[in-house]
Amino acid sequence: MEKQRAPRNRTLTCSAEEIDHLSEKLSRLASLSSSEELDGKVINQDFFDAGRYLPRGFADLIVLDPPYNLFKNFHGNTFRGKEGAEYTAYFRSILDVLIPTLKPNGTVYVCSDWKTSMLIAPVLEERLCVRNRITWEREKGRGAKSNWKNNTEDIWFCTASDSDDYTFNVDAVKLKRKVIAPYRDADGKPKDWDESEDGNYRLTHPSNIWTDITIPFWSMPENTDHPTQKPEKLIAKLILASTVKGGFVFDPFLGSGTTAVVAKKLGRRFAGVEQNTEYCCWTMKRLSIADASPSIQGYADGVFWERNSLADQKGETRAVLGASGIGDALDGQEGQPISNAPRPRGRPRFVKSEAAEPTLNLF
Repeated sequence: MEKQRAPRNRTLTCSAEEIDHLSEKLSRLASLSSSEELDGKVINQDFFDAGRYLPRGFADLIVLDPPYNLFKNFHGNTFRGKEGAEYTAYFRSILDVLIPTLKPNGTVYVCSDWKTSMLIAPVLEERLCVRNRITWEREKGRGAKSNWKNNTEDIWFCTASDSDDYTFNVDAVKLKRKVIAPYRDADGKPKDWDESEDGNYRLTHPSNIWTDITIPFWSMPENTDHPTQKPEKLIAKLILASTVKGGFVFDPFLGSGTTAVVAKKLGRRFAGVEQNTEYCCWTMKRLSIADASPSIQGYADGVFWERNSLADQKGETRAVLGASGIGDALDGQEGQPISNAPRPRGRPRFVKSEAAEPTLNLF
């Protein structure tokens, strides 16, 4: 039985008819494939089954988001937490399949929670060169009476070898921050920041603490019912940092398809494996939408923006759209009310679900 949703809920779903149609476009591997044959494919198959037929040395980037070591129901496919040694062996078996598919100068990002990190870190150090650990704020999470609220996750940044011959495009992942206390040099010119009529900003180098990520929720077009969906903005940072246009991005636990969708939006080749047919159909639907709506929330004009910076982004894009069109184009993004015009007190106005998607890359 399909969920009853509020009229303004923009969560992406597939009808039974759509699933029948889209499932015919999914792939399965039964023999050794080339990277050309994999390009653009959504593979509806168990990872270990499909892994036998993956080509060697094809991936510039692997985004690895396996089940964490806890109980989770993925729409009928249940993963149960294991004893530490058992989960470590499971994770090692994943790397046994994946590492041969990586280019000699390739990169792997591995997602985990804090408990799982303690189990996988030693394995990563054995098999790859661990460069860093990113910790990002989930923004959500239930409180606890006897412990600290758990609202962060880890992403391990690893490369195939300890050589310096790997891709890291630092200028592609800078964060645009508002300058609170702007300093000037002896001539009165801005020091390490830009001055404009819309405000004072600084492009900052990315750190390994990310607090600018918004978890997809009901008013965001990228949202699905997947229980552990990663935000497009988060995946965009990984892809932009560690690949060039035309590079090959592979996701062996594709889920609702965020990695594939973002790779397509950013001009990268991609492939992914996912055993849940409904999730694969969500991916196919999202990929078709990406052709008409290639924007990524929180990413505009080649830079990433802080969370809740919608009003600032309006100012930056005013010259593109004109003052009269800016509100209509940005209304409802990040679930925020429009603030250009005076509003009565009370509940803020959010975008209606039937509103057209913006066609410019504003987010």
